[in-house]
Amino acid sequence: MLRREKGFTLIELLIVIAIIGILAAIAIPMYKTQTIKAKLTEVTNGMSNVASAVAAYMQETGGWPTADSQDLIQSSLGVSTKALTRIGTLTVVKGVITATISAGTIDATVDGKTLAMVPTSNTDGSITWNWSSADMPPAYIPKR
Repeated sequence: MLRREKGFTLIELLIVIAIIGILAAIAIPMYKTQTIKAKLTEVTNGMSNVASAVAAYMQETGGWPTADSQDLIQSSLGVSTKALTRIGTLTVVKGVITATISAGTIDATVDGKTLAMVPTSNTDGSITWNWSSADMPPAYIPKR
């Protein structure tokens, strides 16, 4: 009787390695994108807090606030964002909130780029906020 050795053939091993390589080639870029989006939530949450204060200001005074620094945002709107290290600069001009991402805090893809929240007054008195950016890759701009 002939005895056959048990084990994987070279072809089977190469197929497994190829499948792992294909999965890694797909997963790594997706992982990087999700990591950048997760780090951007610090910026977007900080901007959303300022947006709530801007909306309250608008309801109370009937006009859009303007604050060209984080110190003025804190003193006029009551929102402090200095603890947020990923926000380099934050301004409010006629209700439009603009943040610049600090260099070296997230990824070269988004570092130094700006992100804006633009308000729109509706007829019922509510405010709709739209995200925009002139230089941020579209994949990282939050949806409504």
